[in-house]
Amino acid sequence: MLLTLLKVTFFFGVVLAAALGAVYLAEHGAPLIIQFNGMEYTLGPMQAAVAAILALFLAWLAVQALRILWAFLRFLAGDRTAIDRYFDRSRERKGYRALAEGMLAVASGEGRAAQAHAQKAAKYLDQPHLTNLLAAQAAETAGDARHAEQVYRTMLTDQRTRFVGIRGLMQQRLAMGDTATALRLAEKAYALKPAHTGMQDALLDLQTRAHDWKGARTTLKDKRRHGLLPKDVAIRRDAVLALQEASEVLAQGNSISAREAAISANRASPDLVPAAVLAARSYLAQKDPRNAARLLQKTWAVQPHPSLAAAYAEIEPDETPAQRLRRFGELIRQNPDHEESRLLQAELALAAEDFPAARRALGDLAETHPTVRSIAIMAAVERGSGADDSVVRAWLARAMNASRGPQWVCENCHNIMSEWSPVCDSCHGFDTLSWREPPVAGRMATAGNGVEMLPLIIGRPAEAGASAPAADTARPETPALRPVPATEPPPQPPAPEKVAAEVPVVRPGYIPRESDYAPSVTLTHREAPAPAAPKAAAAITPPGDGIDAITGARPTVSGTEPPAPAAASSAAPATAPAPTAGDPPVRPDVEPPEQAAAATAESR
Repeated sequence: MLLTLLKVTFFFGVVLAAALGAVYLAEHGAPLIIQFNGMEYTLGPMQAAVAAILALFLAWLAVQALRILWAFLRFLAGDRTAIDRYFDRSRERKGYRALAEGMLAVASGEGRAAQAHAQKAAKYLDQPHLTNLLAAQAAETAGDARHAEQVYRTMLTDQRTRFVGIRGLMQQRLAMGDTATALRLAEKAYALKPAHTGMQDALLDLQTRAHDWKGARTTLKDKRRHGLLPKDVAIRRDAVLALQEASEVLAQGNSISAREAAISANRASPDLVPAAVLAARSYLAQKDPRNAARLLQKTWAVQPHPSLAAAYAEIEPDETPAQRLRRFGELIRQNPDHEESRLLQAELALAAEDFPAARRALGDLAETHPTVRSIAIMAAVERGSGADDSVVRAWLARAMNASRGPQWVCENCHNIMSEWSPVCDSCHGFDTLSWREPPVAGRMATAGNGVEMLPLIIGRPAEAGASAPAADTARPETPALRPVPATEPPPQPPAPEKVAAEVPVVRPGYIPRESDYAPSVTLTHREAPAPAAPKAAAAITPPGDGIDAITGARPTVSGTEPPAPAAASSAAPATAPAPTAGDPPVRPDVEPPEQAAAATAESR
């Protein structure tokens, strides 16, 4: 605002001074006399001022004309002039316009259009660090990997684009699966820009894939020094790398260095279960069971795990189950309410054959959180307590669809691994495995639920077994009749002095054989019907040969059909004794046990 006021004031001052000067010249100035070629020109003060201004303007025009003529002559001679600068500015505008359109085409995924704009930008612009970058990105978008590699190699010659070229080549090698070359390129790029976050992550990932644990620890320290990683995360990952380095050193035979590295990793991250196990075994190798037990108890208080219990058992391998149960009490007391502690205590009680204690330790885990392990323990408890086989089979049948419990699951891709590893086998993520229960709903959605096999696994229910004796006692009085299809009329009793027709009694779909025909019997009188069976005996009897449980045939029902003659009723008993070795096969729905025994005696 003040500057504008000063400008306006200066303008009015100049105008006022010019006006005062013109007035002064008009009042007091003498005329200007010019003599030229024998002629005399007299000009007043104002006329002289106007003539002077006009002369200056004409002189400026003459100078500009001379400059233009001189520039044209230099242009013809090949020198750079204002005309060149004009055309350069026009080319620059076209080049930047093509560059902007190419970047938009790359962002929108139009590879061919981006390549065309990149070529146009390279034609109009003399800035290869920009045009080469656009050309490489356009070639990658269009899927032309060979041209992109050529452009990246060209960018290596310019220090401004050297890092970009190395990084582009590294990403191409990663896409091709050449991790060894990608690792070398990542090391070169990391040397150019050590503080680059993306390059640090890429180098650390490639080093862990190549099992270069020492180099990965160095990269991790640099990342922590630059403040790009929280302190606790850096300590945890350094412990993971130290543990894996110790494992490989131990595999090479250098046990002393491996023990020191394992103990250091456990001190850095006490909740790292594999480090605790390796450190405990290192103490055991040094004949120091006390520190091994203390270390395992400390880790159990943070993260109970079956591997910790296995390592704790190695401290005293020759103890009895009762002694082990007492010694493990100190470990379980570190975290008594955890599910793993309860399962461990139940397993130890089972080993000691203390089934009531195992049931108390397990509690309601088999109901509230059923897993294969908890259900198997419950089945073993029932078996050891003397329960019926059907109860044990029922628990085992529940284990068919139960979860397997906590496992090593990747947090990124949910891949399940049987053993802990610092790198996931599926997504190659570093330190992404956690001990937790994976989601089983999606994995079990396509699998059968196994309910159709329960009759074969569990057997007869308890209430059906309880009603079976009542049905057996009523069977001699009340004949068991086979069900008749609804489309056929009910069977009529045969008339006296008639020969019963030989009708094969077979299941639907079976071919009749000689033993399926009932023997011919001459009826001389009609026997009185047997009294009806009690209502409680009307139960489904188990099939004699077990085929009904598979084929779905209708079972034999007693007490629901009208009585038939005794001779006819004796042809269809509900059960039959098991044939001995050498006896002919007996069909329980054709021949009664008494006739089968008589036929066997006569044949002998």
